[in-house]
Amino acid sequence: MNKLGRFELRYLRYLIAMAEFGGIRKAARALGVQPSTVSRRVRDLEDDIGAALFIRTHGGVSLTYAGERFLQQARKAINHVNYAAQEAGVIGRGQEGVVRIGLISSLASGFLPELVEAYYADHAGVRLEYVEGGTSDHVPAVQQHRLDVAFLTGTTSAEGCDVAHLWDERIYVVMPNRHELAEKEEIAWHDLHGRRFIVSEAQPGPEIHDYLVKHLSSLGHSPNIQRQAVYRDTLMQIVAGGSSLTLTSEATIAAQLPGIAYRPLAGEILSFCAVWSPKNDNPAFRRLLSLAKVMSKRSGEFPSGAQNRSDEASQILDPSQ
Repeated sequence: MNKLGRFELRYLRYLIAMAEFGGIRKAARALGVQPSTVSRRVRDLEDDIGAALFIRTHGGVSLTYAGERFLQQARKAINHVNYAAQEAGVIGRGQEGVVRIGLISSLASGFLPELVEAYYADHAGVRLEYVEGGTSDHVPAVQQHRLDVAFLTGTTSAEGCDVAHLWDERIYVVMPNRHELAEKEEIAWHDLHGRRFIVSEAQPGPEIHDYLVKHLSSLGHSPNIQRQAVYRDTLMQIVAGGSSLTLTSEATIAAQLPGIAYRPLAGEILSFCAVWSPKNDNPAFRRLLSLAKVMSKRSGEFPSGAQNRSDEASQILDPSQ
């Protein structure tokens, strides 16, 4: 082993103090240690290096040429260590870093954008990365630590993961604003008998499809559902320009689109939860999770009489429940 590996970082601090104060006693006083400790450790340092770093006299100490060169590098080493400690401390406190989030809900309004805004207020140095997808995509990603957390619907269970309910949203029927159902303040399932629906082939379209089939079939209706290989914005434009309906969650209705009307589906509440690995030690994520739980408690309980419907309604985005 290199003999320089035997001395400790504090030896460098003793050397720097001796050089700055020009004497052993003054350095010891500044460091809060005994003069003999400073003298002995600097001697050990010189012995390890194999060169005298100071000229010692009754009047104090002065650096040798080797000492001057060594002092320059010692100060750099101390600065690097201090910077590394500060940087690690900032990351350890969750003030910097990256949090990878799996989404199945919209960031247009509601709990998630409020959570992000509150989190950024105290963690501006953290970068949030988002991945859209469904439960089948996000749960394995959380288990494999490719995502720190996934915000999913229902009471999703995942092996090796922790789950916490955070918030609820109503389910809305989306229709052209000229549609006859737009005159209603609230839509019932029997109002949807014989209607045409359109869903996206991308998430959460397949889940919406299964949700409609389940509920309308239970009423004895075989729903007419068309799938389109488009994303949400294009899907909404198709709805606005035609006569088909679709479903969406409450968070998306903040985006008011031309020609579109949103009406709540009576009694249908969609429950959302966070899924994460208990082995995840990302401090920035842990801060986000803690804040989410606090905000969830403040947001209140389920609307009266709605909890029983919530688990059923969560099938809209997770029919495997």
